[in-house]
Amino acid sequence: MEKYEKLKALVLALEADVDKFYNKKNQTAGTRIRKGMQDLKNLAQEIRVEVQDIKNAMAAESNEA
Repeated sequence: MEKYEKLKALVLALEADVDKFYNKKNQTAGTRIRKGMQDLKNLAQEIRVEVQDIKNAMAAESNEA
């Protein structure tokens, strides 16, 4: 759950840069957006793997019972 909260915080942190890039045409903000999106991608993958591991562990427990 902690990683999900971090994911939400990253999205919110990008909001100002998205505004600067799209509305004010600030190219440096675009660079920050790209970096932030890469961080989001990596964190989303970590969450995805964690969820799969938990799901598999729950399935294994139910098969043992």
